[in-house]
Amino acid sequence: MGGGDDPHIHVEVKVVRGEAAVRTMLAATFGIAGDLPSAVATGCGLKVPYAMTSPRPDRVTCLACREHARAEHLRFADEIERIGTLPGSAVTSAEARQAAGRHRTLAERFSSGSGG
Repeated sequence: MGGGDDPHIHVEVKVVRGEAAVRTMLAATFGIAGDLPSAVATGCGLKVPYAMTSPRPDRVTCLACREHARAEHLRFADEIERIGTLPGSAVTSAEARQAAGRHRTLAERFSSGSGG
């Protein structure tokens, strides 16, 4: 567990496919929701209370987590674009480019100091 006096806001290690996103999808699809974890692994390697994390660039203050989130969003953007080029993909290349663009924009926001 990270130090109790850590004032930083972090990102989950799986920032692109975080637990909260899965929980939201399950709740929206099936009307069920599991409990949120009390502590999560972060992009900087700490384990912190879930309440001390955010997927939003304007909230994350841990620099190592910001860099991790940036890299993850760029990696995911590349992955989405590749999926859009596969024969028989359920995602068109135009849809894939649009989704990849959103993740690249998020990556850029994580690389800026303000997140805005």
